Amino acid sequence: MSLEERDQRDLEKAVNLLEQDTITEKMTQVVGKPIDYLMGKLPKGAEKQIHNLVEKALHKAADAALWSLDNEPNREASTKTNKLFAAISGAVGGAFGFAALAIELPISTTIMLRSVADVARSEGFDLDKVETKQACLEVFALGGPSEEDDAVDTAYYATRSFTAEAMQVLSKELAEIAAKQASANAVRNLTPTQTGKWLAALIEKIAARFGVVITEKAAAQAVPIIGAVAGATLNTMFTDYYQDMARGHFIIKRLEKKYGFELVKAEYTKISNPAMT
Repeated sequence: MSLEERDQRDLEKAVNLLEQDTITEKMTQVVGKPIDYLMGKLPKGAEKQIHNLVEKALHKAADAALWSLDNEPNREASTKTNKLFAAISGAVGGAFGFAALAIELPISTTIMLRSVADVARSEGFDLDKVETKQACLEVFALGGPSEEDDAVDTAYYATRSFTAEAMQVLSKELAEIAAKQASANAVRNLTPTQTGKWLAALIEKIAARFGVVITEKAAAQAVPIIGAVAGATLNTMFTDYYQDMARGHFIIKRLEKKYGFELVKAEYTKISNPAMT
């Protein structure tokens, strides 16, 4: 079995989006200074503080963003509007430096997650489904470093494996709920307790990666006034980057629904790493 011509082109587009330079590399190009050097300028204990803020921001964003969009699959995404809102929040946060991060981060994260969900919807995904919400959150793990990545795998599929670990403990529980309710959409009917457990497990995994790039971003825009310009620029870049990640991710998910996980992964590998085939 092989992909139809149009789907093959979509897959090639997805590979180009998902295997682009990491967000850290892009920040270095924008700021013009090594990120490691700027990280040294952060206040003592900042990394741990930012990680905690990232977890809280992701929880707030999931509540505010994924459930606030109209559930209209295949509706065109408003990517430019989302980037504009991100730029404004970044300028405000950057103007006040590190002290404003606790206020700015939940806002900018919500904007970015909303833009990710907007892309998911435009690719035909149902925002009411738990698996769509999971896939939206997964996007924030893409483009970040991890010692657990497998060199044999592509960066994208290594990240997919990484986030999948968070869901293994809940998969049996979700399957039992679906079986009892005898409905393909049964997993959307999770109780608040089950939803909270699912969300907490997933966000904890994702925050480990997303927290790294947010810390780097905070370092890049930590200087007041100068940070206002950097904040707007970096937030726009971040939103653009994660919109790209979302587009690629949901193209892959859409193709996997049609052709199966293994075939799409094999074709992805052929495109991204021809030497491995």
